[in-house]
Amino acid sequence: MAYVVGLTGGIGSGKTAVADAFAALGVEIVDADALAHRLSAGGERGFAAIRDAFGDAVVRADGELDRAALRRLVFADVAARRRLEAALHPLIRAEAQRQVRGWSGAYGIVVVPLLLEHEGLRSIIDRILVVDCPEDEQVRRVVARSGLTAEEVRAIMATQLDRAQRLAAADDILDNSGAVADIAPQVRALDQRYRELAARARD
Repeated sequence: MAYVVGLTGGIGSGKTAVADAFAALGVEIVDADALAHRLSAGGERGFAAIRDAFGDAVVRADGELDRAALRRLVFADVAARRRLEAALHPLIRAEAQRQVRGWSGAYGIVVVPLLLEHEGLRSIIDRILVVDCPEDEQVRRVVARSGLTAEEVRAIMATQLDRAQRLAAADDILDNSGAVADIAPQVRALDQRYRELAARARD
């Protein structure tokens, strides 16, 4: 199997922009959030599992998942969040592993926002890359893009590891506290490192 880099970071840290920079170099990407979104669409297995767990209160009139209602519910109630994870995480894990087995490159990136909070995909990860920026910057970015209030963003952040814990768990750190243009040079250096590590792992 290809060498697997787990890319993680707090909400608003810039994981998507970093993953896009790796993809621009031809690196294969599996995004756990994108998988969750696809698997929870109407008619999918994840949608059925969520409906079984929460009932019609999280289903819109058009039959699709009411993602805003579900988000409010799980961030306000730890037990509800665990119920959602139990319904969806096994499906995400299985699909991510299936896609990784199909990689053709020397290494690939699995983007998992809660990689350090849950064991889920850790078993297939060879190296952990943390995208980092100051917590105030995380809040600013998420408020600007999502319409959530600063208090709502901080409530989400409170469900994740804090910055110091993430950095302590990292094998590599990409500093995304500055301009978007600062990402590409760091990604190019990491790409070279990961290709070398992948080659060594195959020897």
